[in-house]
Amino acid sequence: MTTPVSDSVMTVKEVADYLRVNQRTVYRLAVERRLPGFKVGATWRFKRNDIDAWIAAQSSGVGPSEATGAPGEVKKT
Repeated sequence: MTTPVSDSVMTVKEVADYLRVNQRTVYRLAVERRLPGFKVGATWRFKRNDIDAWIAAQSSGVGPSEATGAPGEVKKT
């Protein structure tokens, strides 16, 4: 079974290429919890959907949970 591209998991290098930034920038943002990601062992991984929501949130000025409508999150008014 093939995983849809939107649900794919990306590496630091793939995210850096996608965002057109340095890999160190991706790592720094992930460590600071400013970029949504998770660790598998010692390496960072990122869901493409989360990165796309983060991009939308950066563009619109809302938090990532507000952009994705995450369950249990209360929107600020």
